[in-house]
Amino acid sequence: MKNYLNFETDIKDLEVEIEKLKDPYNQGGLSEVDTKKISESQEQIDKRLQEIYSNLDPWQTTLVARHEDRPKAKFFIDNLFEDFIPLSGDRFYGEDKSVLAGFAKFNEKSVLVIGQEKGDSLETRIERNFGMMRPEGYRKTIRLMKLANKFNIPIISFIDTPGAYPGVGAEERGQAEAIAKSIECCMSLSVPTFAIVIGEGGSGGAIALASSNKVIMLENAIYSVISPEGCATILWRDPKRTLDAAKAMKLSSKDLLELKVIDEIIPEPVGGAHRDRDLILDNVRKSITSNLEEFLNMSGDEILNHRKNKFLMIGRSKGFVSQLDDLTTLSIKKNKISMYIENFFKSKIKLGISFIVIFLLGYLIFFL
Repeated sequence: MKNYLNFETDIKDLEVEIEKLKDPYNQGGLSEVDTKKISESQEQIDKRLQEIYSNLDPWQTTLVARHEDRPKAKFFIDNLFEDFIPLSGDRFYGEDKSVLAGFAKFNEKSVLVIGQEKGDSLETRIERNFGMMRPEGYRKTIRLMKLANKFNIPIISFIDTPGAYPGVGAEERGQAEAIAKSIECCMSLSVPTFAIVIGEGGSGGAIALASSNKVIMLENAIYSVISPEGCATILWRDPKRTLDAAKAMKLSSKDLLELKVIDEIIPEPVGGAHRDRDLILDNVRKSITSNLEEFLNMSGDEILNHRKNKFLMIGRSKGFVSQLDDLTTLSIKKNKISMYIENFFKSKIKLGISFIVIFLLGYLIFFL
């Protein structure tokens, strides 16, 4: 049974009509299948999908990114890679089933694959904790990333999570520390790393694995510091203002590419990735292949510097720093007024210190 979003009611009605036309044993008894009307209805569906999905607002994009039928990490791992060997456990506490990780072959070359898995049914969603990783999940990925780095194996991560798990047990076992260590590990690797946001890229739960040489997004994926509902609740005390929050956060792939937070957008079939899984697989395969080739002849130091410079460049085009080309500085631009005030207070401090020194010297000379 197909699942439809609230702005896809026209599509649903047309597809229901097509299903009835395809059934020769309809309510009127045995009848001839009207292929011409089926073709016309299919053309209407394609046209309507094009109209809807070419004008999605940020909140509608969020709903598409969360679509129940959207391909998950396990789908991509099973169909893009060969000889996948899943590895479990963090060697400290236990196994986290919300993240799949292991070594595999891609185009006959070894890679480490990491995938945040939400599950595709009620049972698997509960088992996978809806893609929300616990500390042991991050520590498992750290262990495997260090292993891949030791043997010079590229790392490919599939990001799809509403955020790290906020439960009491996870916090007691050091959730924040695990995320911080994962980011630190990602930034210190000397092998190529690629993060592909296939659905939701939520908060620190996503950035913990997406601190990569290339951050890539599917066309209708989202990548944000908080969910639109959470943002609306904090800013306006109204969780219904999700559209305003989604617009303000610039969470769509187009906005993030313009801001240079991400590096590439993988196009999706019209109507979302779930409508043509073979096409989205082919598009993701091409992206991974081209990105692996780009880093093929780079040394470890060059790969490390590429990653560092990529993140240092974020925000520089919008006037946050005074020297765009100098990546060693993060100093904020200052206007003339603020510089005058700063210099004024600096001179007053210097004058005060000089006065105190003169006073003490005079005191010592006079009394001694």
